[in-house]
Amino acid sequence: METVRAAFRAECDRLERVLRDLDGAALDRPTPCPPWRVRDLIAHVSTGAGRLAGMLAEPAPPRAEVDAAAYFGAAKFSPPVDRDRVEGAQRAARERPGAAEVAAEFGRAWRATDEAVAAELPARVVRTRHGDAMALPEFLRTRVVEVAVHGLDLADALDRTPWLTPAAADVVIGVLTGGVPVPPGLGWDALTVLRKAAGRLPVTGDERAELTRAGIGRLAFGG
Repeated sequence: METVRAAFRAECDRLERVLRDLDGAALDRPTPCPPWRVRDLIAHVSTGAGRLAGMLAEPAPPRAEVDAAAYFGAAKFSPPVDRDRVEGAQRAARERPGAAEVAAEFGRAWRATDEAVAAELPARVVRTRHGDAMALPEFLRTRVVEVAVHGLDLADALDRTPWLTPAAADVVIGVLTGGVPVPPGLGWDALTVLRKAAGRLPVTGDERAELTRAGIGRLAFGG
């Protein structure tokens, strides 16, 4: 769990430093996740980064049933869930209109999760808002995925060079490929793997065949 926690801390710290440089105009830019503006996407990431603090305050399920890769299943992207996700982020964004407030809330959220995780054992099981029972380290891996992938979206929206940290890249690629190494013949770097998995770049038929030959039936997120 310490490896995953270190990746979570590194990626969140890097994003927080980016957010502290933003102004009000930047917050109103469009993002690759319409209809969200930058402020809405940051609100979504803040909610996700801080979610574990509340989950760890609840009773633990008896056993884990889902791992990090399986967590990103079709049910997470159904129309009702998507609608709730979009509208919830927009409501949260309206509560923090200023750039300084946005950065401060993200910093508070991810540190609350980090402190809560530090007080737990790796064997702890949590229940997600979708009803999944997951081992704590596995759910923390999903938080690294969320912060890293949406960090790419924010970098694109802000016209900045992506800031993906090496520690987070290792964790995220492991989740997206189910732990199977990406075939070298594809020539994908870490950023490309994230973009392909998240649908920000298309996966060609030849690439899909190469993934299948390598034992990667699908990238998490359905790519």
